[in-house]
Amino acid sequence: MKWDEKGKMSSEWFQEVTIHGAEEPIKPPSCGCIVETKTEPKFPHNYEAIIKDADCPVNRSSIEKLLEQLYSGVFLNQKRKKYWVQKNSGHNCFMLFARDLSITWGENKGYWHWPYSPDMSNVLVDVAELLNVCWLEVHGSFDMSNLSPGAIYEVAFVVQLKDPAYGWEAPVNLRLVLPDGKTQQHKECLIYKPRAKWIELLAGEVQTSPGNTGALQFSLFEFEGGQWKKGLVIKGVTIRPKNKP
Repeated sequence: MKWDEKGKMSSEWFQEVTIHGAEEPIKPPSCGCIVETKTEPKFPHNYEAIIKDADCPVNRSSIEKLLEQLYSGVFLNQKRKKYWVQKNSGHNCFMLFARDLSITWGENKGYWHWPYSPDMSNVLVDVAELLNVCWLEVHGSFDMSNLSPGAIYEVAFVVQLKDPAYGWEAPVNLRLVLPDGKTQQHKECLIYKPRAKWIELLAGEVQTSPGNTGALQFSLFEFEGGQWKKGLVIKGVTIRPKNKP
C-alpha cells in the first residue's frame, strides 16, 4: 500500500489494487494521526427505580433525552423531593424539601407557616417558616441505595433567617447517623448568619460504596437553651457529592 505525504492512498496504489486485488486489509499509516472515539454516556445509578416516583413522565426514548431531563432535575412524590444528576461526574443528587421532613409542631399554624418559595429551577415548593417555638426539632431520612457508589456525599440543611429573627443565642445541633450507627454531630451558631439568604448547615458526610443499603438519619434541633425562637425558614436537605478541592 502506498500513501502520499498527506496520509491519503496514492492513486497509483489504488489502480494496482483495482487490477490485481488487495492481499491484506487496508491499514492507515502510522503517521501520528489522532483518531477520535466517541464515549457512550452511561445510565445513572438506580435511575429506573428513582424515577418511578416522578411527578411527570420522563422521556426515555434515548439516553440523550433521558440525561437532558435528569441534568435539569425531576420532581418526585408531589414535589416532596427533587432528583438530578451531576453532569461532570454522573452522580445522583437529591433535595428533600421541607414537606418530606418531620418537624415537631409543623402542622400547628401557631408555630409554623408554610409559604411557597422558588427552588433552583424557579418552581414553587413549600417551605417551613418558624413563627414561634421553644422546642425546635427537625428529622429526616434517606435510602442510601439511591446514592451513586464511589463518592463522598454531603448532607446539609438548606435554611434562611428572616427578620425579625430572635432566640438564636444558643447554637443549634446538627446530626447525621449512618446505617451502621456511627454518628456525626456538631453545633452551629446562627445568630451571626446572614439574613434573607439561603445558607447550608452541614450535618455530615458519608462515603458510598457498591452495595450500600440502609437509611441515613439527619436532624436539626435545639430545645435545651429555653429561648423562644422565630425567623428560621427551612427549604429542605440537600444530599450531593462533595466538591473536590
